[in-house]
Amino acid sequence: MNLRELEYLVALADQRNFHRAAEVCRASQPTLSAQIRKLEKELGVRLFERAPRGLILTQAGEAAVRRARAILDEVAQLRDEAARHCAGGTRRLHLGVFPTLGPYLLPHVVPRFMRSFPSTEILLTEEKSSILLRRLVDGQIDAVLLALPVEDPHLTGRKLFSEPLRLAVPCGHELAGRAQAPADALSSQQLMLLEEGHCLRDQALALCRRYGVREYDDFRGTSLETLRQMVIAGMGVTLLPQLACVGAAVSSDMALLHLESGDFRRDIGLFWRKTSGATDLMESLAELIATVAGELMASSEQSRSH
Repeated sequence: MNLRELEYLVALADQRNFHRAAEVCRASQPTLSAQIRKLEKELGVRLFERAPRGLILTQAGEAAVRRARAILDEVAQLRDEAARHCAGGTRRLHLGVFPTLGPYLLPHVVPRFMRSFPSTEILLTEEKSSILLRRLVDGQIDAVLLALPVEDPHLTGRKLFSEPLRLAVPCGHELAGRAQAPADALSSQQLMLLEEGHCLRDQALALCRRYGVREYDDFRGTSLETLRQMVIAGMGVTLLPQLACVGAAVSSDMALLHLESGDFRRDIGLFWRKTSGATDLMESLAELIATVAGELMASSEQSRSH
């Protein structure tokens, strides 16, 4: 039995699907399946029932998963303590962030963090939210920026800021001349959205259902930059977070509209394990990120008003 097998077990318990669990663990599905079978053989019990609608944890499986989480958490604490005592007294902070936030926020956060905490090395991982959450719980990273809500009994954290979403339309669009668009104007639009797995897609779909907006079915974007270029090319409209609408990201071939309804926003928070021994550092990082994000959004609003 090894730690990797325990990570597979916990991921499978969370996902209840071999394909999704393998994706979270960055392993092939046959590898994950084989390791789970090996673990069941070693323990002498079945950990999962293979039901028609998915996997069900057996009673022995539930006990094993509880124990595996505790072991992985202890290992994470061991890594935290070792990092705080590495050569030269340098601490290490491994931060995760999802792709529709990282490129627009971290270039402004990291230099200030390095100036404020010169004895702390910061490592960055950019991944989809579900993968980041799993790695945080498993102790592979120390803290994660995520869109709220986040509900996991092993984590704590705090909301940092609320980021408005802007409607991006081609410059020749019927709404392009407006500074603000009423929510009911969206009911006649088809939104281009990101591919599955992005939390921003899930948020946008929820808004689509609420306001009667349709998704543009013939296209799925792989990134916000892809969506932006499709708007500029006149292929349709989309929703962009405000931090992605700053400086060089703004094009004269695209209009960015405020949306009348306050529902078009996302809340961003920083989360870490409750058992982390670096709570002081996490709180300081949270304050820094909240400050930087607030400054960026205020600067964005000022530039639009001139």
